[in-house]
Amino acid sequence: MTYTKKHYRVVLIEPSAIISAGIQELLKPYKEFEIIAVLADCSHYTERIRNLNPNLIILNPMIIDFKYRHCVEEIFNGKEEIPLVALVYQYIEPEILKHYKAIIDIADDQGKMIRKLSQVVDSNPTTPATPENELTEREKEILISVAKGMINKEIAEQHHISIHTVITHRKNITRKTGIKSVAGLTVFAILNNLIEMQEVE
Repeated sequence: MTYTKKHYRVVLIEPSAIISAGIQELLKPYKEFEIIAVLADCSHYTERIRNLNPNLIILNPMIIDFKYRHCVEEIFNGKEEIPLVALVYQYIEPEILKHYKAIIDIADDQGKMIRKLSQVVDSNPTTPATPENELTEREKEILISVAKGMINKEIAEQHHISIHTVITHRKNITRKTGIKSVAGLTVFAILNNLIEMQEVE
């Protein structure tokens, strides 16, 4: 089954390098969403938006100065309204979140996150994960170890398996998730409730 042929230019604004890198990896398999810029803050954003010309903005609301959080649309939107999606992993007042078209919570799994983005841009829902792409319990264990920053030798020792077996598991994890980087796999593990944020260095 193919995904929608529509194409959306996404700007991601998130101060955490590991979260922003992970979101990029999670979106990479979904070709309709192209992250064209990653910003750590909102400084000079209005000057850059003319050149970036995004269709969608994923934004951590906490980086907006408190006194401007209730008028966030006015900050980011010019002549055309650009949908704003809140990226949330701590408590934010509901009144502030009302200014966003959708809310991506760190507890959302990958499929739920993609469905929310698809609904915002009015594209077709994405295909849910198939059983053959689901991680086995052992692969989940290996993924958790990777997310904790362990190298292959440490993972092998912890799970009493060979390094070759660890590498095989990691290849399978990458094939099933479509994610290659450690940062991306870490966020995948967090979003799928395999590990808590405080467990990640």
